Amino acid sequence: MEIETAAGPAAVVVDEVADPRLLVVLTHGSNGSVDAPDLLAVRAVALELGAAVARVTQPFRLAGRRAPGAAAKQDAAWTEIVQALRERHPHLPLVQGGRSNGARVACRTAASLGATGVLALAFPLHPPGRPEKSRAAELRGAGVPVVVVNGDRDPFGMPAAPDAAAVVALPGERHDLARDPARVGVAVEPWLRRWRG
Repeated sequence: MEIETAAGPAAVVVDEVADPRLLVVLTHGSNGSVDAPDLLAVRAVALELGAAVARVTQPFRLAGRRAPGAAAKQDAAWTEIVQALRERHPHLPLVQGGRSNGARVACRTAASLGATGVLALAFPLHPPGRPEKSRAAELRGAGVPVVVVNGDRDPFGMPAAPDAAAVVALPGERHDLARDPARVGVAVEPWLRRWRG
C-alpha cells in the first residue's frame, strides 16, 4: 500500500495476523530497504508473537534518494505514516523501530506518537571515526524504553546502557547485522513479548 505524506508517498508492506496484540512499524536505513536481513528477522519474531507488522519505505527512498534530508521533514513524514497505520489498529500498543537512520527517526518521534517502545537496530551512535559527534541524546530523548541491537564491530559505535533501556552487542557483527540475522530476532523477542497487549 501507499501512504501519502507532505514529503511524497511512502510504500508500506503490512503483514497481518488474526487478532493482533501489537503493532510493530519498522523502517530501513539511509541507503537500505525494508528487506534488510535484520528487519526480516524482527518481522518473523513479531509475527510469531501475534503482532501486525508494517515495513515502511520512506518517501526519500521511494523517490530514489540515498539521504533522508532534514530531520524535521523526515520526522513529519514518519509521523503521518505511523498515524495512518494506527488508524487500522487504534487500540494496539505501538512499537516502532528500524535500522540505522530508521532507528534515529523512531527515537525522535516515539514520545509524540505514543509508542510503547523503540527497537533500534544498528543505531549509528556517531559517524565513523567521529565519536565527538555523539547521537546518544536521541536515545535518551525517546521518552520510552529503547532497545538497541548493535554489532560489536560497528564503525558507527556502540551506545551505552544508560542511554537506552537495554543494549545488546552481537559479537562479530558490523553495521549491516547480516552475519547472523537470526540473533537479532532472538535479542528483540523478550522486549516484543513484554510490550504486546
